Amino acid sequence: MGAFRWSLLSLFIWLTCGSAHAERRVALVIGNSAYKSVPRLSNPMNDAALVGGMFKKAGFDSVEIKLDVSAAEMRRSLRDFANRTRDAEVAVVYYAGHGIELDGNNYLIPTDATLETDGDVLDETVALDRALFAVEPAKQLRLIILDACRDNPFAKTMKRTVAARAIGRGLAKVEPTSPNTMIAFAAKAGSTASDGDSKNSPFAAALVERLPTPGLDLRKAFGFVRDDVLKSTGYKQEPYVYGSLGGDDVPLIPTKPVAVGPQPNPQDSVRRDYELALQIATREVWTAFLAQYPDGFYASLAKGQLSRITAEEARSAAAEKARQAEDEKARLVAERAKKAEQDKAAAAAKAAEDARLAAEKAKQIEEAKAAAAEQRRKDAEAAVAKAMADKQVAEKAQADRIAKDKMAAELNAQQAAEKKGQAEGEQKVAAVTPAAAQPSASPRETAKLLQSELRRVGCLATAADGDWNASSQRSLTLFNKYAGTKFDAKLASFDAIDAIKAKPGRVCPLVCDRGFKADGDGCVKITCRAGYRVNDDNECEKVQEKKPVSTRDESKGRDEQRKQGESTPTRPQANGQMFCNGAGCRPVRPGCKLVPGGGGLPSGDGRSKAMMEVCG
Repeated sequence: MGAFRWSLLSLFIWLTCGSAHAERRVALVIGNSAYKSVPRLSNPMNDAALVGGMFKKAGFDSVEIKLDVSAAEMRRSLRDFANRTRDAEVAVVYYAGHGIELDGNNYLIPTDATLETDGDVLDETVALDRALFAVEPAKQLRLIILDACRDNPFAKTMKRTVAARAIGRGLAKVEPTSPNTMIAFAAKAGSTASDGDSKNSPFAAALVERLPTPGLDLRKAFGFVRDDVLKSTGYKQEPYVYGSLGGDDVPLIPTKPVAVGPQPNPQDSVRRDYELALQIATREVWTAFLAQYPDGFYASLAKGQLSRITAEEARSAAAEKARQAEDEKARLVAERAKKAEQDKAAAAAKAAEDARLAAEKAKQIEEAKAAAAEQRRKDAEAAVAKAMADKQVAEKAQADRIAKDKMAAELNAQQAAEKKGQAEGEQKVAAVTPAAAQPSASPRETAKLLQSELRRVGCLATAADGDWNASSQRSLTLFNKYAGTKFDAKLASFDAIDAIKAKPGRVCPLVCDRGFKADGDGCVKITCRAGYRVNDDNECEKVQEKKPVSTRDESKGRDEQRKQGESTPTRPQANGQMFCNGAGCRPVRPGCKLVPGGGGLPSGDGRSKAMMEVCG
């Protein structure tokens, strides 16, 4: 009986008189759930409230609970807490929320952090070292508990400014440098912790179950926490503790002996034990009481109390199950409503898109119709303009014919008058038929126009001076030959002018001197490579070895023979000239010569000149 009474009294004193302990214990509890840049966490606020309540029930002298704090608030809370730990024996910091490891260092993430780049970690988070600094002044125990190893969404979206910078999964291993310092992780370094499917995380639930045990060494208490979390998570999450303590037990809730008076008689002792158990009124206390006093009146009362507790627990379990069923039903209803809203929004979006596409298609059809109408209008305008242009051309052609006929009549009358007074004039200008000149053009102006056109097509070498002389007549004869016309060479007529104007380029052939070849409308010098020279056919041939030089008399005899026709040359021997036209170049034929008959430069410069070949 004495042992049971002592245990009951010790537990009762711990629960009711914790503030009477001589040592001073302080705690700071932080829970961050409502993050602004990432999805909300369900349990950190609940976990902070649960763990903070546990510290208060354990008789801590100061317990400050902070929920959803910003970076500035977190730093200020740690600074104020450091001031309270200076006169404390035990200092504890509990943090639930997101954390991140960067280059081997751990950081706690406030709710206002955005962490767009890895460089923002230094500015927008609070380093774990800041929490270690806050508990440093405590004299007996420095404890930091981190339920912050959850799968971090910031690490997935954060841009890295340095490719080699390491952003770890979970938190990095920590080695405290101060004595009597422990850091407890919800999950082993490099792994993540579960947020839990219930109201609290598995780690927080195990903490409040194991840490308040009076006199239980922290190392053993955290060992029990590890076992509980492993079982509740199917061995997927393993808590881990870093740091070391001395050889003595270091409980979070110490036990102290309680002075008691002399032992009463057995019945009084049973009654007092029953009254004490009645004040605590838990299943464990009544079970211990019945183990100590299995029979008797008070044992029957204890069994009744135990039955009541069992019924209450069954009622609470049923109520909790009903509440969970209601929550699940509400969740399903909400999900169905959300899905219906999403389907409705998707249908509305599809209808809007279909309407937009139909409007665009109708607009395209209207634009196509407008474009077709505009094209028809342009075609009609073009047809009208063409008809008007054709009419103007026909009217102009008719006016030109009338003007030509009138001018021809005037010229015929003028020629008849000139025949009577000037016989030589009658021979030079026998009949002038105007084509492109004005009705008032004189025979000299007509001749000048015809000479200009003959020069343009390469058939006249002299200047256009209006004097229709023998050179001009030869040039018109040359044009007739190569153009296939039959104009009277003795007359400068407008019909000849019109025919020549119809030719866009050169008509009379291009004639180049020996050593030159035709190149477009000009002659260029033929260049032979070393050891070759231009022959009489205007081709490059290899230079033969020199033959003995003939005497002057022999050369003179050969020249006389050539002049007398005693020998017939196989190719032109006169001056090596080439005759060129549109079909190419060839040597001047034997017995033929070139006479001026077209436009060009004087003979002898190796460049272009219009000539005609005269034979016989």
